[in-house]
Amino acid sequence: MKKWYNISIILKTYLTVIAIFFCFRLILFLSQLERIDSIRGDFFKIIMTFIIGIRFDVVISGYILLLPFIIISVLFIRNKHYAWIYRVLFYWVFILFTMAFAVCAADIPYFNQFFSRFSIGAFQWIDSPAFMFKMIFQEPRYFIIILPLIVFLFLFYKLLRRIFKFSPDQSGSIHFSLKIVVSILFLGLIFIGIRGRIQEKSPIKVGTAYFCDNAFLNQLGLNPVFTLMRSYFDSLDEKNKSIALIDDNLAIQNVRKYLGIDQPIGDYPVARRILPDSSGENNYNVVIVIMESMSTARMERHGNTKHLTPFLDSLSHKSYYFENIYTAGIHTFNGVFSTLFSFPAIYRQNPMKESTMFKYNGIGNTLKKNGYSTTYFTTHDGQFDNIEGFLRANDFENIITLSDYPSKEAKTTLGVPDDFMFEFSIPVIDNLYKEKKPFFVAFMTASDHGPYYLPDYFKPKNKNIKDQMVEYADWSLRKFISLASAKEWFNNTIFVFVADHGAPINTVYDIPMDYHHTPLIFYAPGILKEARTFDCIGGQIDIFPTIMGILNQSYINNTLGIDLLSDTRPYIFINHEDKFGVINQEYLLIMKNDNGKALYKYRNKDKKDYQNEQQQLLHEIEEYTISNLQVFQFLMQSEKKYIE
Repeated sequence: MKKWYNISIILKTYLTVIAIFFCFRLILFLSQLERIDSIRGDFFKIIMTFIIGIRFDVVISGYILLLPFIIISVLFIRNKHYAWIYRVLFYWVFILFTMAFAVCAADIPYFNQFFSRFSIGAFQWIDSPAFMFKMIFQEPRYFIIILPLIVFLFLFYKLLRRIFKFSPDQSGSIHFSLKIVVSILFLGLIFIGIRGRIQEKSPIKVGTAYFCDNAFLNQLGLNPVFTLMRSYFDSLDEKNKSIALIDDNLAIQNVRKYLGIDQPIGDYPVARRILPDSSGENNYNVVIVIMESMSTARMERHGNTKHLTPFLDSLSHKSYYFENIYTAGIHTFNGVFSTLFSFPAIYRQNPMKESTMFKYNGIGNTLKKNGYSTTYFTTHDGQFDNIEGFLRANDFENIITLSDYPSKEAKTTLGVPDDFMFEFSIPVIDNLYKEKKPFFVAFMTASDHGPYYLPDYFKPKNKNIKDQMVEYADWSLRKFISLASAKEWFNNTIFVFVADHGAPINTVYDIPMDYHHTPLIFYAPGILKEARTFDCIGGQIDIFPTIMGILNQSYINNTLGIDLLSDTRPYIFINHEDKFGVINQEYLLIMKNDNGKALYKYRNKDKKDYQNEQQQLLHEIEEYTISNLQVFQFLMQSEKKYIE
């Protein structure tokens, strides 16, 4: 191969980088072993996913090596050798693959958090880079993956130097025309590798990696550089910036039918006035606690045997407890927006980050109109996710953030521990109570999210740090309710507990149900006298109308949410990056943005796809979902999102 040095250089580089990509994939595999039922039983699936992975690695490698091969081949054919060109090509290859390997390293903790390969969604925090980097460097787990990255880059540098160090004077004996033919043939192989498939209809896509019924193995074969670039190019497509799933007018007509809206208010498509019944309005205080990552799978009530949430479990048995509630998305901003404003999540759109601060008919401004004070507590910087500015624009009067706490109490970039935030809030709420008007207070916890900080005064029972943080989060909730119960305002207050999103604990399907299945607890011992359990399907978007139903107050519902105590919905829709899920009492429909669909009986974790057997149901679910999402998109892009 020394004579054919143009091919030799590129081929050796291919083998080197694919070996490194393989190592990163192996690290990810080993870090997620709990998602494999049996190594022996899934052996051939595991082998297949690594083979598929090589195909995706070849795609990325081909894009990077295409230009170097063309330049080297031109020099090879003409029997020219310029040392400076090879130095430039060496650094081209080294720098681009360094970036690719860095993405592979970042992908491992990202996948661990979101059960999704690295994508442009990871840059949701790009407007808070300092916050992001602090969070990374304060989390010891992230350093573990930096070590192999450094080792791989060192070895890659050494090997690449040897590959690009050669003597080119042996190619003169090869005939000129043979050089051209062989070089073109090898170039054709590179193009085939880039395309990923020899089939004429379509090049390789993300869906190519999905070959079995194991949701983790289906994603393992993907190269995170591929998914990052694919998501980037998808984000440039106008149809991914704003969805166009169905005609706006047809969507509005359908949603009015679903919500029972005979006559909307004015020309606001879904605005309807909700009037109290004859029993009279209630001016109960309202406190919503949005709990970081609190999946139902962490509760003993839902089968967890580690005793992670003894308080939350006990609370669920003496409250109004909703068993089948799902979060709108997988990010905290999804949870905050959907809980407080009763709208769903659409792909990577973040309504709170719009350059213009739009106003929505949410629970904050609704209760403020009804005479309430409005307050929001978070543990960290209020600029993160633009939360402070957006909530102030939507009638939140008091925003308590990191700058309001004693600086010494900030333990990580996520700010103060949960229990300190709750303790700090008690005198603040006392002062709100002294204003002689009802108060609405929302909390966003953070301790159950890396970088983890476990206070030394809390003694967990479990060994795993993630389990310990769940224990601590639960203990913090107990402390809050214990402190609140000693106050005059306690018996006249409704406490609502819901997650911002869950965690990918059990991953049977491409959309992990545990990432969206949230507890929803209405605790008010002085108001809701008897504990009740509800098995209706619902979501975060239904919390605001349900609270208003308990308060029995007049208001305008200009959202897609319903009062779960008086209305029912057939399905709830959730967003998982580039996929939508739709859930009823029996089925989970997964809709991908490449038009792929699958219908599962999720209750017993059945992996059979029932869409061919349930065509009518599939049509109903799909129409319900795209109609609701399209109406929300229409409202965001129109002046109909807020009505005085």
